[in-house]
Amino acid sequence: MRLSVKALALAAAILCGVGIFAMTWWLIIFGQGGVTVFFTRLYPGYCVSPLGSIIGIPYAFVDGLIFGALFAWLYNLFVPKETSA
Repeated sequence: MRLSVKALALAAAILCGVGIFAMTWWLIIFGQGGVTVFFTRLYPGYCVSPLGSIIGIPYAFVDGLIFGALFAWLYNLFVPKETSA
């Protein structure tokens, strides 16, 4: 079974965008941890704040889009093509 590159890329992008938004609000409510240093270096302008949760969405969306598409493309590269029986 081959994967749809567009569908997986979009699903990963949405998941990453929602994930960074939720993670930021989790950190705002329950306290910051070591993960904030990583994301503040990775995404310029991002910080653990309400505005930072909005700023992080497009960055994470693009990252998810790229890595989702790359994963699906590589997966399809190594999976044998379907044969009609």
